[in-house]
This record gives sequence, C-alpha cells and structure tokens, in this order.
Amino acid sequence: MNPAEAYILSKPEPFKSLLLELQMLVESTIPEAQLLFKWHLPFYYLNGKMFCFLNFRKNFVELSFPKGILLNDPHNKLTAGEGRKNLRSLRYHKIEDIDAEVLIGFLMQLKSLK
Repeated sequence: MNPAEAYILSKPEPFKSLLLELQMLVESTIPEAQLLFKWHLPFYYLNGKMFCFLNFRKNFVELSFPKGILLNDPHNKLTAGEGRKNLRSLRYHKIEDIDAEVLIGFLMQLKSLK
C-alpha cells in the first residue's frame, strides 16, 4: 500500500470517510493527477507540480490548494491557511459538508491555471 493511502486509511471515522470521498472526487475530476506522499501528507501533483493535498486535523479534514489565492471564490468558501500567504483550503467536519459542485469547480479552476 502506498503511504498516501495508508495515511487516509489510518484516520478515525468520520474523517477516514471524508478523506476517501475527497480522494475519489479529486481522482475522478483530475484523473491525470498523481497521488504522492510529501511532508507526511497525501499530495496530488499535476504536470510535476503541487496541485492540492489532503490534511486531517483534530476536528476536521482539509482539501488544500497551495496556490489557492489565485482561485476565484465569490462565495467565500475557501479558508486562508494559518499564516500562509498563498494557501487556501476547503474544510469539512462531516461528509454532508462536501459540496461536490463547489469542490469540482475549484479543481477545474486550479487545473486551468497550471
């Protein structure tokens, strides 16, 4: 098993299910993205560059975009990264929080920037 998948499967519920759902959405939307394990986190790379990553925190899961500041976010769905200038994230506490349309929109925007 690859370390990124092991990371996801090692998390407690409901966070494991959240991570698996996010993994499925990223991989079905951007099938050419490559899942790697960097800095102890599952990172997706596109064309050899960081694209997005999954992160389990104590009370939530994030899908984070290293260049998220470049994304158009008219409905303020993205959260600024803790002191990070460019990072933006979508945060989820339960699986019902995932709005696939919003998430896919951000993934497609980010892909078009690459």
